[in-house]
Amino acid sequence: MALAAVGVSLASNGPGQATGVKVGEVTDRSAILWTRLTAGTQRVTGGMAPPTAKARGDRLVTSEEVARYNGACPGAPGRIRVRYGTQADLGDGIATAWVAVGSGTDYTHQFELGGLEAGREYHFATESATPDGLTAGTTVRGRFETAPAVDRPSAVRFCVVTGQMFQDLDHADGFHIYPAMERTRPQFLVFTGDNVYYDNEEPKANSAILARYHWERMFSLPRHCDLLRQIVCYWEMDDHDVLDNDCWPGKKPVQGGSLTFAEGLEIFRQQTPAGPRPYRTFRWGRDLQIWLTEGREFRSPNPLPDGPDKRILGLEQEAWLQRTLRESDATWKVLISPTPIVGPDRGNKKDNHANPAFATEGNRLRAWFAEHLPAGFFIACGDRHWQYHSVHPETGVQEFSCGPASDQHAGGSPGADPAYHRFHRQKGGFLAVQVAPVPGEQSRITFEFRDVHGEVVYQWSQTAPRRAGN
Repeated sequence: MALAAVGVSLASNGPGQATGVKVGEVTDRSAILWTRLTAGTQRVTGGMAPPTAKARGDRLVTSEEVARYNGACPGAPGRIRVRYGTQADLGDGIATAWVAVGSGTDYTHQFELGGLEAGREYHFATESATPDGLTAGTTVRGRFETAPAVDRPSAVRFCVVTGQMFQDLDHADGFHIYPAMERTRPQFLVFTGDNVYYDNEEPKANSAILARYHWERMFSLPRHCDLLRQIVCYWEMDDHDVLDNDCWPGKKPVQGGSLTFAEGLEIFRQQTPAGPRPYRTFRWGRDLQIWLTEGREFRSPNPLPDGPDKRILGLEQEAWLQRTLRESDATWKVLISPTPIVGPDRGNKKDNHANPAFATEGNRLRAWFAEHLPAGFFIACGDRHWQYHSVHPETGVQEFSCGPASDQHAGGSPGADPAYHRFHRQKGGFLAVQVAPVPGEQSRITFEFRDVHGEVVYQWSQTAPRRAGN
């Protein structure tokens, strides 16, 4: 698919935007637009295959070498700005100032747009130019919707995804789930982490250069660029897109080389419009509020003995989560977690709340949810390579695991557990959630598990009276 077919106009000599545009952290008043300038207008094709870790040995690759890898999008210095407005032709467009980008930020910039109107469709164009501003580059056009006002009962649709391993792509232009999600017409997507895999596929990232290559290769695919310039995304991180499997702060990478946990955090924040605080909450109209938690940055080392001081969320985040959940008057409260809280999970895993390794915190959270949020509260999670709808036997807390991005990446389930599961499927796909007003001051929430082509394989819904405002 040519870039011109996905909202990109090309110029002859200026910098490109081969890694597309991402729109994130949208509220009813604001948004962040992520951009990156590249030397070319498209990803590298017909180049060289990245060397395997075995062939590379301890050698650290250079930027010049990575620039020749298939899927690479070498960055380029230049200037960039955004024009945005509510008219498709940007006749009412507001232009930001031109911003210079360079290697210090991997040629990225995040524009914070404020003063927006609630429940409106906005259109934008990101425009690039050479460092001197004399030669124009590419223009990427896109659109997004702001959240409805908090007092407005509104229909809202969103999707939840995880597990995007490049070697398990099911189409050359990008995962099947991208056009499938677009057909559900969501206002936003939530990426729960494992957006890329530094450690489990080649080239295994033992340096920041290779870690950034993983983002270039994944998010320059045509289907991915096309969807992300049109749909709001909220981003969470998990182990594989920070350092390596089951990692925690200070953990030494098993790949060797120079990549550290702290560098992984910095790179994630460069590559996603995720805002300054890793845990946050967003309101979408009268009936829906979502919470995004952070499961790596504050966790205790996984091998420590379990106990009251062993935590994934950390003291501050847990207090924030409980406070904001209790303060919310939304009809439906959906906690979106990078890892399972209910499960069950495999017996050999030791890094989430469904495992004995963090049983104390997991039991405390589930008991608190059951006591303080007896109705209208649900968990959606990523991480696991299968889809499930679970109900915790002791507390009744419900969890929906979205499943991996492709059938090729599915596997590892311990099997259906009748004590927990209302649905279990070891295949790829995504979770689609819909909230809609119902006559009589009521609202309905529907959770749909869909396969990689968007077909519904399981559906569960609940209707409840709209809660009185605080």
